[in-house]
Amino acid sequence: MRNSFANQAMMVSLGAKMTAVSLGQAEITADVSDAYTQQQGFAHGGLVFSIADSAAGYAALTMVPLENEIMTAELKINYLSAGKGRLIAAGRVLKPGRRLVVVAADVWAIDGETRKHVAVLQGTMVPVTI
Repeated sequence: MRNSFANQAMMVSLGAKMTAVSLGQAEITADVSDAYTQQQGFAHGGLVFSIADSAAGYAALTMVPLENEIMTAELKINYLSAGKGRLIAAGRVLKPGRRLVVVAADVWAIDGETRKHVAVLQGTMVPVTI
């Protein structure tokens, strides 16, 4: 699982790290560096979406046979507030299946002593044989 994550060039370029993984759950973190902010200095929505997608996808990967990989079929995200500091995306499986895995992820921003819920994502992952 961690080797798979380490091979994702997008996550490497974002400075994201897989900080936890267990059956049906995965957590990915990333610092909001200047390179990944929008015009007002907050985390760009693309950064938030990317780590949420990966956290949800890796949560799904824990629920499929070892010979499978996971591909995103569709995702919806609601941005709840602006975030600064460090982002934490906590992905989880809502309903596992052989053909479709329904997933969700919450993204939190930690800035000093402040913790804010910045986004919630829900979607569908598809197990594929590589």
